[in-house]
Amino acid sequence: MRTLFLNPPSYDDFDGGAGSRYQAKREVWSFWYPTWLCYPAGMLPGARVLDAPPHDVSPEETVRIARDFDLLVVHTSTPSFRADVRTAQAIKDVKPEITIGFVGGHVTAMPEESLRYAPVIDFVARKEFDLAVVAVAEGRPFADVKGISYRENGTVVHNAEPAPLTTEQLDALPFVTEVYERDLDYLKYNSPYCQYPYVSLYTGRGCPARCTFCLWPQVTTGHTYRVRSVGNVLEEVSHMRRRFPKMKELFFDDDTFTADPPRAREIAQGLGRMGITWSTNSRANVDRETLKVLKDGGLRLFVVGYESGNEQILKNIRKGVSVERARRFTRDCHELGILIHGTFILGLPGETRDTIQETMRFAREMQPETLQVSLASPYPGTAFYDFVTKNNYLTVDSLVDETGYQKCTVSYPEVSADEIFKAVETFYRRYYFTPRYIWKSVKKMASSREEAKRLLGEGVQFIGSMAKRRRIANTTRKGVAQPETSAQA
Repeated sequence: MRTLFLNPPSYDDFDGGAGSRYQAKREVWSFWYPTWLCYPAGMLPGARVLDAPPHDVSPEETVRIARDFDLLVVHTSTPSFRADVRTAQAIKDVKPEITIGFVGGHVTAMPEESLRYAPVIDFVARKEFDLAVVAVAEGRPFADVKGISYRENGTVVHNAEPAPLTTEQLDALPFVTEVYERDLDYLKYNSPYCQYPYVSLYTGRGCPARCTFCLWPQVTTGHTYRVRSVGNVLEEVSHMRRRFPKMKELFFDDDTFTADPPRAREIAQGLGRMGITWSTNSRANVDRETLKVLKDGGLRLFVVGYESGNEQILKNIRKGVSVERARRFTRDCHELGILIHGTFILGLPGETRDTIQETMRFAREMQPETLQVSLASPYPGTAFYDFVTKNNYLTVDSLVDETGYQKCTVSYPEVSADEIFKAVETFYRRYYFTPRYIWKSVKKMASSREEAKRLLGEGVQFIGSMAKRRRIANTTRKGVAQPETSAQA
């Protein structure tokens, strides 16, 4: 079947694609590559990836494009699920014979609920859906396809899970960068902590960490880090300058690229020979020797999930990295010249007014180049979701407001949802609106006209997003109901 892989239209600037761990509108322009959709799209002749949000494709245009296909695969998320169902229904209305499958964390965690809520969905492909979607497209009966859920005579059937993909199978997958070049405009994608334009890909799947809030390892990819061979990764990278001539940076979007230090060092050495600048995700526990090899191999920046500066909260979420270990790692990075984008989460189990202040102080102590402050989002299928629902800490079931911004959906006896929500802006202001950070930004802008333009543009976007957050907080505080844009099915 001719297959369309769709990241549907959504809220303006909503970064909820098939590469985004937190589906929400960001403080500044940000779009992740729809990498998960591109793997199976590269395996099927005549397939196309339509990433509607970054390419400004309207719902009407999406329906028009979809009419030319036999199979529609929609990547959905908890915040966007209901809107995505409406898009699928609009397509089904104009082409009733089209087969529609949904993929992504939400339908993986709640396949039966999703199918019962939305009759327009013909099947759900759970977890890593590459091979399942290809099998459906090739015409195999649903009963013979592992990893999918579907209806049969009014009953929802859940086929057995396939074994996780091995190194050999991962190496056999197409290079997603070939699909990017064919179907996407790489200049439409941006990550504020990466040099623009950037391109991202995966070198492996899964994460050995056990963080209770993290969606992908718990729901889709598992806790075993399965990797592509070093040669396979370097082969793909070797073609990227030709495919993306303006690319300034490569980003490895593995949950934890540094989970296998010897392999990370080997890849870095290969990248160093190519002269590639790159960044990646890391836990705050990498040894100094490995850090030096990575830096010498072209590493520019780490995205580090500090999450909290409170030791007990880190234990509550099973982070597996102590505050003191994070301090040592950060000191090593600073000394070696590795930049850090630090990510923090407010509203995790054990949060109080005091722990919020403690995390703010810890962030200032770590001095990351940039930081991201998120609200704890309880996604179905995670241990965090089970915790907040069991203890009645879940206040509303919609993770975003009517414009796509994150809502605080948890409230604790020690600190309310409203306080947690407002603390995000306070956190940002205490970090960015300081003489030290402002002076550093001024020096950056003085060094490059392009950097000055980028920083000023992001500054305007950031200030605007903070103003919107205040309006949201004021509306909520006055008791005006927020429209429910999505919910667990």
